[in-house]
Amino acid sequence: MQSEQPAAAYRNVALTPASSGLARFEIAITAAEPGSASRSVLVTGPNPASDEQMMRKYNLPDTGHHSYLDLFEALAGDYGMRLPRSRRPLEAPNSTTPLMPLLTEALSPDILYGYGDPAVTRVLEDSSGAGTASYYLLATSNDAPQVFPILYSQDLTDWQPLGFVFPQGHAPRWAAEIGQGGEYWAPEMHRVGSEFLVCFAARETDNSFSIGLAKSSHPGGPFIAVEAPILRGNVIDPHILLGHEGSAYLFWKEDTNDVWPSRLCRFLHEHGLLIEELFPHEEDRRTAAFTSALWPWVKSLGPMERFFVLQTLVEAVVSDFQGFSARLSGILKRQTVQARQEAIAEILRLTRTPVYAQELNLDTLTLLGERRQVLQNDQEWEGHLVEGVWVSEHGGRYYMLYAGNDFSTAEYGIGVAVADSPLGPYRKTEEPLLRSTADWSGPGHPSVAVGPDAQPWLFLHAFFPGRSGYKEFRAVLGLTIAFGTEGILLRPHPAA
Repeated sequence: MQSEQPAAAYRNVALTPASSGLARFEIAITAAEPGSASRSVLVTGPNPASDEQMMRKYNLPDTGHHSYLDLFEALAGDYGMRLPRSRRPLEAPNSTTPLMPLLTEALSPDILYGYGDPAVTRVLEDSSGAGTASYYLLATSNDAPQVFPILYSQDLTDWQPLGFVFPQGHAPRWAAEIGQGGEYWAPEMHRVGSEFLVCFAARETDNSFSIGLAKSSHPGGPFIAVEAPILRGNVIDPHILLGHEGSAYLFWKEDTNDVWPSRLCRFLHEHGLLIEELFPHEEDRRTAAFTSALWPWVKSLGPMERFFVLQTLVEAVVSDFQGFSARLSGILKRQTVQARQEAIAEILRLTRTPVYAQELNLDTLTLLGERRQVLQNDQEWEGHLVEGVWVSEHGGRYYMLYAGNDFSTAEYGIGVAVADSPLGPYRKTEEPLLRSTADWSGPGHPSVAVGPDAQPWLFLHAFFPGRSGYKEFRAVLGLTIAFGTEGILLRPHPAA
């Protein structure tokens, strides 16, 4: 994604950390020419071997994810910073579970980034429950001009592209336009009576995410967006659980993981002397010193480019997430300045990603009662976030599948939590259900539907190994599952 700000706006900016302690970096960022995405990055900082100051110049050819990973890989080699996780040698896979590939290439030139966040819906020809079953798949489109591809299959093997939920020029009026910050994530479709209801997340013009709805009389569209979002406030990854006797529940994630890295970067820029206490390893201290020096520039960037710049700082935190939280909490306890207390408390709060649920009135498409927190990141493998939930009811119990950790790395995985009611409380299993394998990296954002074999199927996305990152192609994979007493059991398909 290109920055929402023209690169020329950052010509000849010299940045230095607020603290004179530890590693000190001076950085100048210059655009190649007005309107160009190419930038020159001039860095002066300490040689990791001698601590003598040295100068290096880097070319950032564009503002894409891999260009920033290249930059931080070079900085790690030259200045002893943390090497980005996705640029480290591939480790032995965490899982040997065979996954069946269902979609491994784009079936239309308008499907630009593959099939992230795949939601599969089983549709019977007769709404009463009789007739032949077909399958419709919706997927994330990021900032592609054609929003949310729709694919059709009768056997989960052969797929046919049908079009898009919002063809170019038919996006919701309340969302930001593509090319001007607009992004669309995590659609899913449900049959409600004689209509098909799609929920999704989209950015508004203030860069925050909201949750919208769209309706159609046919699963292939055309879909008409509801005039206004059903929920605002930087919320993403909506999921609708259709319950008994017409009840329904909306689940969503509060996107705090989009906020706390910026708050931390600003705090370290203002209080650089705390870097040494917060980061016990030298590579992480240098990473924190460098990124905090960038804060006056980082704060002007668009959301995704800001993520690219701060991703290595996030990885430094997540590498010892519980320890970092404890150290930051210790600093909070001895603070006497109210503004600093509030800043630290806010960072600690935002590093816990809450997932909420609330009853949904399907007639008025409005939320009822009070929202309830049903999930948050509190296990080591989840890192700084949980997201992408899907809830299935079986035998009077509710099984929540969810994703955790950084979606753009091999650390991403799928976990399970079980409850006796839709609103919880949910009890997590001790270990994740799925992790990266030798064949597939970063499995995530699950959905569930009954397959042609009358067994429940789990659908998910994953990257090809070594090709992960924002806007990289994500394939759709599947396997059969069973619902156990305390969790979900994997039953790999014989053909996988």
